[in-house]
Amino acid sequence: MITPDIWQKSSFSGGGQGDACVEVAHRHPHIAIRDTKVPTRATLTFPAEAFTLFIDGLAKQP
Repeated sequence: MITPDIWQKSSFSGGGQGDACVEVAHRHPHIAIRDTKVPTRATLTFPAEAFTLFIDGLAKQP
């Protein structure tokens, strides 16, 4: 479970520099996503259910 307003870096953070990364935060009942390189810019926010379906769909990709 993601702690509210605590940003967590993706475990798939890109190349050796880790500069192609996103972070997520749980903001009940939504999930917020931001670019690690520019955390002060706008975030994307999705309903938690929609984000879960999105992640599940990615996991099923070959």
